Parts: sequence; structure tokens; C-alpha cells
Amino acid sequence: MSKEGKAKVLSDTEFERLLKITTIEAHATRNTAILMCLFGLGLRVHECSSLRLSDVMDADGEIHHQFQIKIANSKTNRNREVFLSNQRVRRAIKSYINHRRATEGPDLHPDAFLFRSQKGSGFTGNTMQQLVKRLFVKSGLPDSTSSYSGRRTFATRLINSGVGLKNLSSLMGHATVNQSAEYADTNPMILERIVKSVV
Repeated sequence: MSKEGKAKVLSDTEFERLLKITTIEAHATRNTAILMCLFGLGLRVHECSSLRLSDVMDADGEIHHQFQIKIANSKTNRNREVFLSNQRVRRAIKSYINHRRATEGPDLHPDAFLFRSQKGSGFTGNTMQQLVKRLFVKSGLPDSTSSYSGRRTFATRLINSGVGLKNLSSLMGHATVNQSAEYADTNPMILERIVKSVV
């Protein structure tokens, strides 16, 4: 099983606790938006750290409804569509961009990195991974919680809501459906619901 498949899946309670801890930390709006991209969009950490402002908003400052992870930033060397349809994710990103406008000025350069470190530069995948791990520790989450937990939690919630493996594979950017199958642990409640609706 891959590292993604081994990472801890956060329960709703654990995720809300993580967000609550994050809101009282320094750089709360930025870190909340990062967590929302990892857990609400299923982005890999290096994909998240590579995002530019123009990826998520248009010239008028409106949040896009979808954007594309380019080949250069994709683990599977292929483009994939990411849908910004979750309202909590949209609000978190918008709040962070508004915060940046208030502190840096209204005219943010579209090619600038979406997420900036306290030094004013963009994150690398490693530095963002360290940031996320620190938030996990602060929230009292176990050692099995890693930067892959966002993707695994995202995928598990999709599976539990009835999303099929083919659609999951597309949303996750997996090269094969077999990779997505690693997330498809047997869930008695889902099996009961499936059987109930067969005929």
C-alpha cells in the first residue's frame, strides 16, 4: 500500500478540532486555507505549495469554479481538473486572499504564489509539509496523521458518499483505478445501503 493509503483518515470531530486549533494560531487565515485545499480538494502538498493566485481567481478577484493542476506539478505527469465547488473551501481561500490584499495592497500579482511563508516567499513542498505536521501535533492527532491524510480523508469521504472508483480516480489524479481502490475499505454501512437500493 502507498504512503497515501497508510495515512490516518480524520473523523469529522478530529478535522473540526484541527481547524479550531488552527484559528488561534499565527497565520490562521493562511493555514486554514491550506488545510481546506488538502482536505477539501484532495491536493498533494507539493501541488498546494505550487498554486499561483491566477490558478484560483480571475482578473476581477473572483474565485474560479475549477482549475487545472498542470503536468509540471502533477505526480502522475498528466493534467487534472480540480473543482472549487465546496463553499467552505471557497470561503477559506477568499478570506486568505482578502487578508493578503489588506496587508500587501489590493493589486496582487496573478503569478505570485497563492500561499506565502512568513518570510514572504512561496513554500516548498517540504516546508509546507513541516507546517502541516506542526498543526497536526498541536491538535493532538496521532503520529499516523501525515501530509497524505488530507488526500486520504478526502477520498474516503467521497467513497462513503457513494462516488465510484472511476470518478474518484479522476478527482484524485491517479494514473489507474487500482490506485484509487486502496482507499476503498469495506464499510458495512455502505454495503447495506447498496444492497438496499439494488431492486
